[in-house]
Amino acid sequence: MQVAVVTFDGFNELDSFIASALINRCRKDGLEAFITTPTPVVTSMNGVEVTGQRPMEFVTEADVVLIGSGVKTRDVVADDRLISMLPLDPTRQLIGSQCSGALVLARLGLLGGMPVCTDMKTRPYAEADGVAVLDVPFHAEGNIATAGGCLASQYLATWVITRTLGEDAARGVLDYVAPVGENRETVERAMRAVHTGEAALR
Repeated sequence: MQVAVVTFDGFNELDSFIASALINRCRKDGLEAFITTPTPVVTSMNGVEVTGQRPMEFVTEADVVLIGSGVKTRDVVADDRLISMLPLDPTRQLIGSQCSGALVLARLGLLGGMPVCTDMKTRPYAEADGVAVLDVPFHAEGNIATAGGCLASQYLATWVITRTLGEDAARGVLDYVAPVGENRETVERAMRAVHTGEAALR
C-alpha cells in the first residue's frame, strides 16, 4: 500500500514530514509514504529544499493521498494545471488534507457539503468558498479526512494507519514516537481524536 504525501512549494514541514514519518514506521507491514511533488525540488515555507520522492503522476496509483499545507496553497488552488494533476478517486483511495490542503479538496469538488478541519489562517478562505469549518482537529467521512493545526498531522497519519493496517498498528507507532513518560496519554489522545472525528455528524 502506497501513500502520496502531496507537497507543494512553500510547504509546511510539520504537515508533510510528521505524516510521512509516522506512516513509514509501517514499511515492514507493507505501508509506505512518499513525498510527492509537482517539481523535482520544492522549497518549504522556511527555506528548506526537498527533493521529491515521487512525481505528481504517482497520485493516480497511490492507495492513499494526503494533501499537505503551505503558504502558497491559494496559488495552488488558482492554478488549473496543478489541480489537473490531482485526479483523485474517493471510491478507491483514502484522501486526506492537512490545514490549507482542505482548500484543494474543495477545489477538486471532493467535499460534497462535508465540513472540514483547517488552520485559523485558512478558515476565512474556506468559509468564503462556502465550506463549513469545524472547531476540532480531525474529521472524516467515508474515505475523506481533514485535519487542522500542524500537530494534527499525527491524527491524519493515525487515521491512515488505522484504516489500512488496523488500530493495533496505529497504537504501536504512536507509542514509539510519544514523548517519554507520556506514551499512554499520547496514544489515547490520538485514537480519541480519530474515533471522535469519524463518529461526528453520523
